[in-house]
Amino acid sequence: MRPTAVLQADRTVTFLDSMRRRIPVALLLIVCLAAAAFVTAPTGASARPLPRAPKGFFGIGPQSTLTDKDAEYMVAGGIESVRWPVSWAGIQPTRTGGYDWASLDETVAVASRNGLQLLPFLLGTPRWVAGKETTLPINNATARSAWTKFLEAAVKRYGPGGEFWKANPPGVSVNYQPAIPKAMPIRSWQVWNEANFFYFAYPVSPQRYGQLLKISSPAIKRIDPGAKVILTGLFGAPTAGASRGMPAAQFLEGLYRIPGIKSDFDGVALHPYAVDTETLEELVEELHEVTVENHDRVPLYITEMGWGSQNDFHIVAFEQGVRGQVEELEGAYAYLLENRNRLDLKQVYWFSWKDVPGSCSFCDSVGLFHAGPRFRPKLSWRAFVGLTGGSLRP
Repeated sequence: MRPTAVLQADRTVTFLDSMRRRIPVALLLIVCLAAAAFVTAPTGASARPLPRAPKGFFGIGPQSTLTDKDAEYMVAGGIESVRWPVSWAGIQPTRTGGYDWASLDETVAVASRNGLQLLPFLLGTPRWVAGKETTLPINNATARSAWTKFLEAAVKRYGPGGEFWKANPPGVSVNYQPAIPKAMPIRSWQVWNEANFFYFAYPVSPQRYGQLLKISSPAIKRIDPGAKVILTGLFGAPTAGASRGMPAAQFLEGLYRIPGIKSDFDGVALHPYAVDTETLEELVEELHEVTVENHDRVPLYITEMGWGSQNDFHIVAFEQGVRGQVEELEGAYAYLLENRNRLDLKQVYWFSWKDVPGSCSFCDSVGLFHAGPRFRPKLSWRAFVGLTGGSLRP
């Protein structure tokens, strides 16, 4: 996929090695839907009914090109939204070449044709602005101006009444592609990815990210006043320190020290990668406590969460084996659903859809499906569908 779902984390420094700990094997969920307002609890949890998730709760973060067949399986399985990387460096690689939206247009079209809402996360500074993509575009007036113009152009294109929707009117086939039944403008925008981890932002600094947020939010809302600005998905507990990494709760606390910053975001986001569900709960509660202490009743989004199905615990702490992946998936969603109202939790995005061999050591087994064009589900897909109340296949 063009704006790469870059992945590295902790020990092996690979985007989605962003996770940390372990729990034993669990029973596979054989799903049984309860009647009106409840879904049956996962078999790995105590047999109690879970609150029904609200509309839009279940999301997915693919790490490869989104196809119509992918989208059909997602919708059948109860997924309603897709989190997608939007690389500024990929869309505007040169100062004078303009914006190339072709790849993102295709993704938006596939998602919309199938009724999936898109949550873009915007990141990646072009080399003509700064020497590295991880340098936040705040160092000078040129960088700040170029970034805000990019944001405005993105919202003008994909927001309500945007250029993309005018070029692809609902019910009209364009370039022999199936028609989009209904326009699904993007109304939520996530500013950067894991800004508390050096793989995406360097140096790590709440103050620098706060500067980025203070120019990003007004730029987005100038075009769409009703848009939601979501904080960068904070990597729960990076092992890197100093300017290379900072725990999510500490980073958010530092962000709150910036005067007036609360008005510049509409949601906080966490990537609670952990070795097991218990640790995930600790990371979520720590971040929530920071919002409470700062008297900020702000919604929470889990914009990445996942475990791998390989059994390489001593190499990658977030790979728990086939049944371990099921156990952690069940346990994490049970906790999040049960505490959704208290946390004001809006959405949870599982990372990822399919395995991608040859990427990070975690990314090759974190999917709900095996790698490849065919749809070969893992036991975790059955468990996931058991929670959503969806179907295993279209």
